[in-house]
Amino acid sequence: MCRHLAYVGPSIRLGSLLTDPPHALVRQAWAPRRQTHGVMNVDGFGVGWYVPGDPVPARHRGVGPVWADETFADLARVVGSTAFLAALRSATEGMAHGPAASAPFRHGRWLFSHNGAIRDWDTAVAKLAADLDPARLARLEVSTDSALLWVMVTQALDAGADPAEALAGAVARARDAGGERLNLLLTDGTGIWATAYGASLVTRRLAGGSAGGVVVASEPYDDEPGWADVPDDSLVVATAGDVRVTSL
Repeated sequence: MCRHLAYVGPSIRLGSLLTDPPHALVRQAWAPRRQTHGVMNVDGFGVGWYVPGDPVPARHRGVGPVWADETFADLARVVGSTAFLAALRSATEGMAHGPAASAPFRHGRWLFSHNGAIRDWDTAVAKLAADLDPARLARLEVSTDSALLWVMVTQALDAGADPAEALAGAVARARDAGGERLNLLLTDGTGIWATAYGASLVTRRLAGGSAGGVVVASEPYDDEPGWADVPDDSLVVATAGDVRVTSL
């Protein structure tokens, strides 16, 4: 199990959501409040963010616990962005380790994270890879369920699929192959797309009405009002000032 968070809206410091709140993502590394599988998220971490004039997001990833990484703390303290995606990893037994196994995964302007697991991986991977481009599989950074799901999503996006369709299609296929928890999180710097399937997901519209930002996350980073639970088996499409939730 993992924890992740995405934001789009007016420029804010990364730390205002990732490190400063009382139950921020960094604290969720050792004290998650809504995690139902696993206890801690200390097998890797990452953050990707967008800067004006460059559609390809910057990214910093690492292994081990996020609180031990001085660079992450410094980036969160000083970097501002209109959109970012951050994640903590709790590795599934049998999956590969290393920085490449940590979200966010990146493809062009896209950032992606997966919170969950696919059971019976040795059997499931054969089913999921059957329809994938061999060239994409050859470029797979690391052998994990999250990385393979990302290949599925990117293949659909590059073929012209709407982001919501790409995520929903990946969830449908993974579910049929044994997916137990399939919370996917995707952003291009202007919008957020997410699925809730088998794990908690929440949204929050920040102050500012149509000009305010929006957060989609595994769990609330504080106890202030405004958080909305996403029902299981749902798809979220969010932009700054608007959040829509539909059934998968």
